[in-house]
Amino acid sequence: MDTIVSGMRPTGRLHLGHFHGALKNWVALQEKFRCYFFIADWHALTTDYATPQGIQQSTIEMAMDWLSAGLDPQRSVIFRQSNIKEHAELHLLFSMITPVPWLERNPTYKEQIKELTGKDLSTYGFLGYPVLQAADITIYKANKVPVGVDQAPHVELTREIVRRFNQTYRPIFPEPEALLTETQKMPGLDGRKMSKSYGNAVFLSDTPKEVNQKLSRMMTDPARVKRADPGEPEKCPAFQLHKVYSSPGEIEEVSQGCRTAGIGCLDCKKVMIKHVLEELAPMREKRAAFENKPEDVEEILTQGNRRARETAAETMNEVRGALGL
Repeated sequence: MDTIVSGMRPTGRLHLGHFHGALKNWVALQEKFRCYFFIADWHALTTDYATPQGIQQSTIEMAMDWLSAGLDPQRSVIFRQSNIKEHAELHLLFSMITPVPWLERNPTYKEQIKELTGKDLSTYGFLGYPVLQAADITIYKANKVPVGVDQAPHVELTREIVRRFNQTYRPIFPEPEALLTETQKMPGLDGRKMSKSYGNAVFLSDTPKEVNQKLSRMMTDPARVKRADPGEPEKCPAFQLHKVYSSPGEIEEVSQGCRTAGIGCLDCKKVMIKHVLEELAPMREKRAAFENKPEDVEEILTQGNRRARETAAETMNEVRGALGL
């Protein structure tokens, strides 16, 4: 059975974008692979090192959403990155053989330097986070890493680091392959990408009332100023959610109704809202149980830490032997 490794930074409660962009795929992968899913709390410090106060609570919130969405601790190892110190040791050793130009050419590094202008990102931690990422992946000897197309260069860098290590010392690590996942585009309430920082997200833990209120006021085709104005579905952010949630027949019906002004925007949204509520209902029920007993979440993470540490320790024994340490 091949091994899968993936992680998320702890940002607190997850929204529909997280679910359809990664989490739903993870739940499916655990049926076919040996899976390690980690809460990347060290990675959270690469851009938010000055404000670490919320990481602990965000870790628990995110773990609740993972478990509620269907990640199963009996089939997957679910753990905190910072509890497995071997990640840091392998990161250190990989950093000794990783050329700086490999890091500087990282497209994500260049993009975030431009975008996150309000933060000082002139740190080694930020420049070198792909090396830590490589350690996260390889310490469990992952064969595949589920990523979107935009993250594929990170996996390629991991492959280069692995290749250099195996050639310099002795072959220990497999070269992981990017398992490209088809991610659904999830617009936020204002038409931009759904994001907690934009304040335009529908969270997996929102109540039915909150979901209904948020999606009822979601942005539509700007050309439909009045009820009698015809619209164009492809210009409507709410219609993008129909593509994710509604049946082909429903999509055809609301498309026709929009173009002929035969249906109002709110009535159109109600079709999609019904499906969103149906998807979230079982997650919300599971999450409520964890909220009543958060110690169960801590115990799951503790057991996952133990299982991850056992594997990581075995790998590091091999690595130390290869380096004569």
